[in-house]
Amino acid sequence: MRTPRALSPLRHRPYRWLASALAVSMLGQGLWLVAVVWQVVALGGGPGDLSLVTAAAAVGLLGASLLGGVLADRVAQRRTLIATEVARAVAVGLVAALSLLGVLQVWQLALVSLLTGVAGALYYPAYSALLPAIVPADDLMPANGLEGVLRPVLLQAAGPALAGVVVAATSPGAALVVTAATGVVAAGCLAAVPATAVRRDLSTPAGQAPQHPVRALLADLREGAAFMVRTRWLLTTSLFASAMILVMMGPLEVLVPFAVKDRAGGGPEQHALVLAAFGIGGAVGSLVMASLRMPRRYLSAMNLMWGLGCVPLVVFGTATSVGPMVAACFVAGVLFNAPMVIWGTLLQRRVPPEFLGRVSSLDFFVSLAFMPVSMALAGPVSALVGLQATFLVAGTAPLVIAVVARVPGRLPADELAHPLDVQPGEVQPSGVEEVKPSDVEVGDVRPGRVPVTDAG
Repeated sequence: MRTPRALSPLRHRPYRWLASALAVSMLGQGLWLVAVVWQVVALGGGPGDLSLVTAAAAVGLLGASLLGGVLADRVAQRRTLIATEVARAVAVGLVAALSLLGVLQVWQLALVSLLTGVAGALYYPAYSALLPAIVPADDLMPANGLEGVLRPVLLQAAGPALAGVVVAATSPGAALVVTAATGVVAAGCLAAVPATAVRRDLSTPAGQAPQHPVRALLADLREGAAFMVRTRWLLTTSLFASAMILVMMGPLEVLVPFAVKDRAGGGPEQHALVLAAFGIGGAVGSLVMASLRMPRRYLSAMNLMWGLGCVPLVVFGTATSVGPMVAACFVAGVLFNAPMVIWGTLLQRRVPPEFLGRVSSLDFFVSLAFMPVSMALAGPVSALVGLQATFLVAGTAPLVIAVVARVPGRLPADELAHPLDVQPGEVQPSGVEEVKPSDVEVGDVRPGRVPVTDAG
């Protein structure tokens, strides 16, 4: 029986181990999100203490994101992934032991939260750079789609639910023990992934003194940023995504609870239902996209889906019951996560391997940088112009930006000149000119597979 396209990457044993490691890691992250909250409560902490702990994770994530990209392009990615999982297991295991012994303090929890943020910043660029080395080009899109399904199911649903059960049955310390155990299991899965070579020449030219590590780090960052700036489709899409996050993320995260409460008369249960709808929609959108081939006009489709995915936010400024809000969040989840599958695949197929880690981290960094800005602005803007007007702008502005960005970014011409819906060995579709080596834009790589080697 033929394997469904969405599950086709699972035919490859290395990917099965990598996907298992990712799934366990996401489960652990979901466990941590709830376990740390109730651990703060058990220590007698209040909102200020919880803010300190959660802010520490955000600082670690943002502060180390660029470093994560450099390491992903310099160090064997599997080694980085194993190191982050082991570090997470040790750090969380330590606070779990302190909790069970009754000597844990909030500052220790905040320190470990900072370390988990750093681990996340190192993990995702390395994962993004490793995936194309073990999965053929035609399976990258389903692989990214499976990741998009795992995230809401495990990180946003199963992990928090399991943590809640463990905390209720035993204690927050016990939930932290389970969280630490996921790091050990994930590291074991990663150890079964074949080692791959660093897909970049790091040798020092003859007669030239080795570069100082700090200078090498800065040079790598400059090189990655320069690549992003001179690659038009990449710069255009990244700027659009940053503008979209600036406009919509604050209203989604900050104002939706108030819309549920003030306009629909809902409470925590209704808010949780709305958030669950977004997660379920995200899983559905990722699964559907993973089952399809790359769209012919992948840049246009991706940006327009993101723009359209923001439109349902308008409902939160007009609806007076929870039902339409739940439906709106489901549609937004579908349209917001489906293009994420395209974006991940696009980076892995058109960004040269030696730049992939840094480009992934730069994209991550810019997104993270605008999230707190958007959240800080959402409240004051809503107070100034009202909830309805704020959601109207958040829902419509990204779509306008997506349409306008097609022109200066030359996206229609670029996606036709660099088709990704053609797999190796297939004939070019009618009406699409064959791409010659001289036509390939800086930053484009042809679909292919990097062979697995014994290099560590």
